[in-house]
Parts: sequence; C-alpha cells; structure tokens
Amino acid sequence: MLGAPAAQLSAQTAPALRGTQVVIEVANLRNTDGVVRACMTRDSQRFPRCQNSAQGYRTVVPAGEATTLRFANVQPGTYAIALLHDENDNGKADRVLGMMPREGFGFSNDAPVNMGPPSFGDAAIQVGARELHQTIRMRYML
Repeated sequence: MLGAPAAQLSAQTAPALRGTQVVIEVANLRNTDGVVRACMTRDSQRFPRCQNSAQGYRTVVPAGEATTLRFANVQPGTYAIALLHDENDNGKADRVLGMMPREGFGFSNDAPVNMGPPSFGDAAIQVGARELHQTIRMRYML
C-alpha cells in the first residue's frame, strides 16, 4: 500500500481508529466500455483530479462492474468525489478540441458544471461515523 495516506494505514492496524465506508451508486453509465475512475479527496487544491493527494482515496473499476463503488476506512471530514468514465482506459479524460469532455464524468452532490469542473465547495460532502451513501449521475457532453 505504498502511497496510502497515513490515516488509512493506521485505520487498518488500530481498530479504534477505523473509519467509515462511503458507498457510491453510479447512475446513467452509458455503456460498459473501459473503466470508471473514482477519487475522493479532502484537499481542495487537488480536486477533481486528486493526483498526489495524501488526503484522498482512489479506485478504478471495470465499467461493467461500476454500479456501486466503495471507499473503506474513510476518516471523518469534508470530501469531494469525482468520477470519470474512461471508456478507452487510457488513464486520462479525453477532450474534443482540448476543451469539451469526450467521456463521462460525475461529481458528489451532483455539483453543477459551468465551463469546467465544479468547485470543491459545491461537491463537498461530510463523512462522519456512519456509512455514507451518495448517488452520482454520470454526464456525457457528446
């Protein structure tokens, strides 16, 4: 588990520090091609890509199995979630003319998209001690 957040490692070794589970129901996935990439972060500066986020969680699931995603042992706090339907599984969000997304995307709180991804605040959710369920609707521009 190289690169895992320290809190995540502690949660696995000390039951008293165990976090909660965040369950994401994925709606409107247009096909089963490729994978769904999901990231959840507390770092507003790293949202929505979550790259190198020490305060985040990531998972990649085959699109055919992506109706429900789970993040386990999540520590309480404010997070934002971003999903990408990477239909060609090339590890990036493909765009048309460098701007318009070619592949599907979605955000926690069904946060609005206006000329770019939503702000961290618009997508922010609170994770506490109880299991949290969030439905994220995939959107496709093309």
